[in-house]
Amino acid sequence: MKPTGMSTKGAAAPFFHPSRQARSADRARARGARRGAPRIGLALAGGGPLGATWELGALCALEEALPDLDFTALDGYVGVSAGSFIAAALANGMRPRALCASFIENTGAAADVVSPTLFVRPAVAELLGRLALLPLLATQAGLQLALGRRSLIATVERLGRALPTGIFSSAPLEARLKQVFSAPGRSDDFRRLNQRQNQRLVLVATDLDSGEAAPFGQPGWDHVPISRAVAASAALPGLFPPVAIGGRWYADGALKKTLHARVLLDQGLDLLLCLNPLVPFDATHSLRHRVLEGRGRIPRIVQGGLPLVLSQTFRTMIRSRLELGLKGYETSHPDTDIVLFEPDQRDPEMFLANILSYSQRRLVAEHAYQQTRDDLRSRRSALGVLLAPHGLRFDDAALNDNTRHLLPPEMRGRPRNALAVPLKRLDAVLDDLEQALSAA
Repeated sequence: MKPTGMSTKGAAAPFFHPSRQARSADRARARGARRGAPRIGLALAGGGPLGATWELGALCALEEALPDLDFTALDGYVGVSAGSFIAAALANGMRPRALCASFIENTGAAADVVSPTLFVRPAVAELLGRLALLPLLATQAGLQLALGRRSLIATVERLGRALPTGIFSSAPLEARLKQVFSAPGRSDDFRRLNQRQNQRLVLVATDLDSGEAAPFGQPGWDHVPISRAVAASAALPGLFPPVAIGGRWYADGALKKTLHARVLLDQGLDLLLCLNPLVPFDATHSLRHRVLEGRGRIPRIVQGGLPLVLSQTFRTMIRSRLELGLKGYETSHPDTDIVLFEPDQRDPEMFLANILSYSQRRLVAEHAYQQTRDDLRSRRSALGVLLAPHGLRFDDAALNDNTRHLLPPEMRGRPRNALAVPLKRLDAVLDDLEQALSAA
């Protein structure tokens, strides 16, 4: 959990200094003079299904800890990739707890349940369409190779056109979201939703041919159904085929930027809450050095092989772009307080979890809920001062209640040991001591 300030070890304390505190207090007095409520927005990054799962767990913890903040009545929402699904649901009046019931627990109102199997339906049309191209491509490539017009590498590249652009179809998820957002009191139309709620919902995808951001929900981009925009924003190349809209093809919004927070900041927000579920793992200060339970220690990521190296590379790229964006926002929008919530970089739970796995979603959701509560308790004073000018206070009774859980016992996976927090701290100290002794 952290705002624009960064840390070299794990989750950072909020970016907080006297000048920013003074500006927050000045803005609060100005709002009081004009009797206007603070304008608050929410920006959600991507991270695959488990990224959305982490965000739901964190949002449930924030909803409990900040009782004055209604996550379904904010002034603006921007969602990227998997975060677009949550942003659209919140803007449609679905509270974090209700989303957890429908997406994580698969309980609650049957009309709102989003089955995990919707994400893994084979893209049959894409596969058959590409397969149909193979005979023609193979014939052309063979002739050109025989005539010496192409090298072997160029021939293989040409045959690559027969490879599908994604293995799973987004159509079943899009159809289900259309049903959910079309329920009474909700809307699958950006224009009706924004007009009715007097807020702004923006879901960002990437134009595959130009590489430019497509801010669905903004004027000129609000004619696309919300469910369609979610499918486009979450179309991660290689997993889901690009989505066709108006004769153009769109893919994952994270290809361009991590958060796309500027579309909300330009509205003159007083406070922007940001959630980013993907962070690089800090193995040098990790709380545990285990790849999986009972499979030994990996003190260096390279020992985990290609999967861990690729995961760390992807997360590092995502995180570095986020850092640059936040630093830029601090300069371009100095009057907006920005608070960023993330997993602890020393905690391997999110790093070791497969971002495409659905079997781990309940474990990750409970972990995100508890970790966010731990972070809020440890940073309560600094965050309290930062949030107070925006009319937000902590519910200390709820935050101090260690018996609270997100999920019922049968859904939590591994039980949370009462000594987990002190043991994690002790483990961190021992790791630091081990490294110091090794260096000596």
